Amino acid sequence: MSTAEPDARTQPVASKLRPWGLAHHFESLSQQQDASYFGMWIFLVQEIMFFGGLFTAYIVYRTANPTAFALGSDSLDLTLGAVNTAVLIGSSLTMALAVWAAQTGRRRTIVVFIILTILLGGVFLGIKTVEYGHKWHEHHVPGPSFHWDGPEARGVQMFFNLYFAMTGLHALHMVVGMAILAAVAVWAWRGAFTPGNHNLVEGLGLYWHFVDIVWIFLFPLLYLLGRHAG
Repeated sequence: MSTAEPDARTQPVASKLRPWGLAHHFESLSQQQDASYFGMWIFLVQEIMFFGGLFTAYIVYRTANPTAFALGSDSLDLTLGAVNTAVLIGSSLTMALAVWAAQTGRRRTIVVFIILTILLGGVFLGIKTVEYGHKWHEHHVPGPSFHWDGPEARGVQMFFNLYFAMTGLHALHMVVGMAILAAVAVWAWRGAFTPGNHNLVEGLGLYWHFVDIVWIFLFPLLYLLGRHAG
């Protein structure tokens, strides 16, 4: 009695082990990295257009109200703004070092530099909170309680409308970035990233640098342009 050989076509095929983080719709990490970088750049272009609209609105209103906007700029704390600029530049450095550590497979170094980036982001937000507190006590927050002596009150209030909108949205982007950084630090500690699989860290680095660059434009626009000219 002969026994038929099983048809190989009907045999289950052992699934290949997939690297951590490789989504099911990608065939390789390199393919996923290319797609993720492309997606991140599309996202950043959208963010540039978003903030670009705010920058354009600021320039238009400032052109229409140069004296009022100069007075508003003059009332901001230049020292705190400059310190925050230095803090964010420092956070860009630590983020770049975190990306370098991911590229070279240094697990603990990734965690250290990500934590430093989060701490510097926290310092920035803390200083910004102090600034907001000063404006609250000075009644410079737009709304029913806003107060400014002089004929340029309406124009100055428009300056602070844009100031709080632009810096507030920038701060929100920082909070989101810091939350994601915290999650990435945990994954890095667990050994999730390797020299061949670190696109998440690089993508987050691009996002963080973008947020820093936005502030590099906000600082002179809000704190320096026309200062002492009112």
